Amino acid sequence: MYQRLRAIYHSMPLVLHLARQDLIERHTGSLLGATWTFVSPLVNILVFVLVFSSIMGAKLEGFGVEIERYAYSIYLICGMLAWISFANSVGRITNLFRDQGHLVTKVNVSLLALPLSVLLTETVVYLIGMVFFIGFLLLVDFPLSAYWFAIPFIYGLQCLFAYALGLTLAILAVYLKDIKEVIAVILQVWFWVTPIVYVVEILPGWVQQGMQFNPFFVLVEAYRGLIMRQQLPDVLPLALLALVTLGLLGLALWLLRRTERDLRDCL
Repeated sequence: MYQRLRAIYHSMPLVLHLARQDLIERHTGSLLGATWTFVSPLVNILVFVLVFSSIMGAKLEGFGVEIERYAYSIYLICGMLAWISFANSVGRITNLFRDQGHLVTKVNVSLLALPLSVLLTETVVYLIGMVFFIGFLLLVDFPLSAYWFAIPFIYGLQCLFAYALGLTLAILAVYLKDIKEVIAVILQVWFWVTPIVYVVEILPGWVQQGMQFNPFFVLVEAYRGLIMRQQLPDVLPLALLALVTLGLLGLALWLLRRTERDLRDCL
């Protein structure tokens, strides 16, 4: 384990370089260039606000009259910003070893460190989105509480879960090429079975109970609890998710230990 941590440490300059290049190359050749990194989250926020508050007029109860107009938009943004970051992280890490095969085979980079470049870039985009979100909340006089300081811990758990799941799938994807297509379908289904764009109360009671076993539902409820309801989330579901994450991470480490040499040769 010490050797792996040492390898990750020595690979960090390359990881930071890859993250920087990823942010730059996303919009290379476009007129606005890197400005699109800021424009895209802003456009998402505007769409969520204008469409779902002004046009659809969707509301949630329990807020002041002025806030209720935007309640559903806030509810939606809490889930969507987190989901976009999570889905992009898992999807890109799953394909990372195959996409970066030339690097894996020619450079002595830690395979445990490589997915960190994806998490870094997606975190930058998430933070930009959150800045615009906070700006919107200030404009509509939505109260910002001290519970916001707990959001980094929830996001950290989300990143660790995405890392563990993505790394496990990335190893399998080297040998099973269908993993790439399968995970794309699973993420689409996962999005719609999670109450992100709808409220959980519309579901049957037994489905609501089963949602506690949906990892992303646990995360999105934690975000909404901290931001909208201004209360700490339930510890038990988060603790169970942390245990699942550690189990996935252990599985990924075991798979990598058993297959790393063959994995590099297969790429």
